Amino acid sequence: MDQPGERVWSRTRLVALCAALVAAAACAVSPLPEGQPGEQNQPAVPDGAATGPDGEELLEGTDTVEEFEQDIAGAETLADRYWEQRFAGTGTSFRPIGQAVAYYRDGELSCGDQLIPRNNAVYCLAGSTEFIAYDANWAYAVFQAVGDSFLFYLIGHEYAHGIQVRLELEYAFSIERELAADCLAGAYLGDSVREGTLRLDDGDLDEFQLGLEAVADDPDQPWFEEGSHGTAEQRIAAFFKGYDGSLAGCDLT
Repeated sequence: MDQPGERVWSRTRLVALCAALVAAAACAVSPLPEGQPGEQNQPAVPDGAATGPDGEELLEGTDTVEEFEQDIAGAETLADRYWEQRFAGTGTSFRPIGQAVAYYRDGELSCGDQLIPRNNAVYCLAGSTEFIAYDANWAYAVFQAVGDSFLFYLIGHEYAHGIQVRLELEYAFSIERELAADCLAGAYLGDSVREGTLRLDDGDLDEFQLGLEAVADDPDQPWFEEGSHGTAEQRIAAFFKGYDGSLAGCDLT
């Protein structure tokens, strides 16, 4: 059920039914408050994960680097369109976050004056600079271990942090902000499926759950600690609250 002209995937896949898979170039954004790196997710990377684009090979598997890049771009495009439609008619102009940036080494990128660590994905807001960044080696390793659904969730979660900024939502604890972002990511994906702009194949819902388990906090981590994201049970519940209930499930209309 791929669009005419699109490649047929070699295995069960989550396919963004978009006219173009390449996201638009970074857009100009209005000056925004100073921000901090929004994530500290560091799940275990499967053995054999590779490093770097300069001659080194990435983790071998059934999915190629090209498929990985296409899925990242497709998730970006889908998120841009989804949130633009949600903002339409509200009287608030929508500013896309822009193209996500891949990095390969610890501290290769910075958010303001903070270096972004490896095995991570972040939403960065620093002055007038706004972007999503992801460790390509880590994300590719989880992509191969879990499935392509993880990439759509990953981009959806980071994009949700940008939506929280646009809506000026405030949270007392980081765990509240992160679980709310999981819910918004679920709404983005569930609504896209219901609207027919995204097709789920067999096993994709299980992949979402596996991905959420991979980025969950350790059960012993204090919930009130800065940087806490939630246990696997909390993250899965928040995601599917949005997936099944749309934005109303996330207390947004």
